[in-house]
Amino acid sequence: MNFARTLIIKPSSMGDVVQALPVLTALKEAHPAAHVSWLVGKSFAGILEGHPRLDEVIVFDRQRFGTFTFSVTVAGEFLAFMKSLRQRRFTTVIDLQGLLRSGLLALATGAPSRVGFRDARELAPLFYTAEVFVPRRIVHAVDRYLAVAQRLGLAGPRARDHLPVSTEARAAIRRRLAEAGLAPGEPFVAVGPHARWPTKEWPAERFAAVVEMLGRYEGARAVLVGSRDAADAARLIARGLAEPPIDLTNRTTLKELAAVLAEARVMLTNDSGPMHVAAAVGTPVVAIFGPTNPARTGPYGPGHRILAGRAACSPCYRRQCLYDRGNAAMLCLTNITPEAVYEQLSAAWRDAGPA
Repeated sequence: MNFARTLIIKPSSMGDVVQALPVLTALKEAHPAAHVSWLVGKSFAGILEGHPRLDEVIVFDRQRFGTFTFSVTVAGEFLAFMKSLRQRRFTTVIDLQGLLRSGLLALATGAPSRVGFRDARELAPLFYTAEVFVPRRIVHAVDRYLAVAQRLGLAGPRARDHLPVSTEARAAIRRRLAEAGLAPGEPFVAVGPHARWPTKEWPAERFAAVVEMLGRYEGARAVLVGSRDAADAARLIARGLAEPPIDLTNRTTLKELAAVLAEARVMLTNDSGPMHVAAAVGTPVVAIFGPTNPARTGPYGPGHRILAGRAACSPCYRRQCLYDRGNAAMLCLTNITPEAVYEQLSAAWRDAGPA
């Protein structure tokens, strides 16, 4: 297979994009001269821009192009985008998204080699020239992506810095934290209280209880992180703390998010995109799981701690709890107590501290 000009298609979401990065590492280790592009959604492009192993980030505006059939102008832009893909003369396309849209984008490139999962959905395999079968025993998303790389003759990546953090982003975050009153080198816990699904969100008041205990017994400062969607949970957490946290929700770029997570001693989080970013930059994670399976999408690598709720219906992968009323509602999350989370978080805090 010719990797001279390779396109990786993985538009979304943030956590999935981050989990696919080891494929890029493996590709560039095996073929350092290859020109590698990545097609990514507009909302998540910032996590890839400036990546030292990427030669080009191709931004796909799904929100705009999703309406192309109803607008002559946007339809023209979409056709021009598809034409630009073909003009790049890719030799190989690796579709890690596995949906109809990504399969069509792969086909539009005209690349002689188009590879994707055999079990891809929405008829995407119709547009591949080669399909990769991934055995059911391979559960975790990262391992599934790497199985594709291995079937393409790429060895498992030796490097572990799949998401390098720029010195500029680190410097910007250190300045921001210093302005907020954090002393240079002072350790802190990053807290990610939001998730895209409401069923994955542990109650904000429980986050507050855990952070309060960590501050009281370990002297830890808290930094709240996330997008603007995390702002409400951040405010609720702040109300429950005697010492105000540093609130960076909706105040960082994706590059700065990676930097603040790299600076943290440990992260406490729901199952979310920032959780995967923290794991990718080497920060120990304490993650709370309810309706999803940590064996499949948990923080990848050693040193992380998982609290998974005990409920007969979990994992259900539902965005709305089947039992949305009464005592059974959200048992997979409400069964996880602040005391249990604090036990894991305090142990992770001490393990990550100075010897």
